[in-house]
Amino acid sequence: MRLVPNSLHEEVAARLRERIFEGELLPGMFLDEARLAAELEISRTPLREALKVLTAEGLLRHEPRRGCFVNQVTEQDLDEIFPVIALLEGRCAFEAASHANDVDLQALATLHDKLERHARARRINDYYATNFAIHEAIITLADNRWLAHVIGDLRKIVKLARLQQLHAPGRLDQSLSEHMAVFAALKARDPHGAEAAMRTHLTRQREALRELARSSKSRLA
Repeated sequence: MRLVPNSLHEEVAARLRERIFEGELLPGMFLDEARLAAELEISRTPLREALKVLTAEGLLRHEPRRGCFVNQVTEQDLDEIFPVIALLEGRCAFEAASHANDVDLQALATLHDKLERHARARRINDYYATNFAIHEAIITLADNRWLAHVIGDLRKIVKLARLQQLHAPGRLDQSLSEHMAVFAALKARDPHGAEAAMRTHLTRQREALRELARSSKSRLA
């Protein structure tokens, strides 16, 4: 499919970003510029600009004289990023609880109903999509563009690993319970309670990923 010239490198970046998140471009994979340019029917110039964008976001890494590779998120990366995200998204929940009106809460209620249905049916991909929408809604309700910008950058990196945590034993039900605790605090207009519940939710995501990593090492040993 030929891409249109308008903001071409941004369109290319969006296309490649989607392929990374969907697992089509795997961690550690080399990106062959000639093949990608031919596949997207574009010249090397907008492709290279797109690769620079994704490298700046942390989704790719550039190695001199070798080219670009899909980034691999390490355990150290996750240890460093999750406390920051927990802090920032906790603050979003605090501000959302202060700002949310009845219409906002009804929209969140609809999303949480969907989340619960997906959890009960064990539809992990659908659960993750709704979970993401809830986080986005809370960030929007916080109405703080600085928080939104920083969280957006960090979430692109964490998204490379975040879906995996829902496969940890018992994690899906635990995640649902955590989300309902955040929502209960939002409905109660309890900023401090919402902040604490969101920080707990993000901290436990990291714990689930750590447990999966330990289990994977045990199986390989």
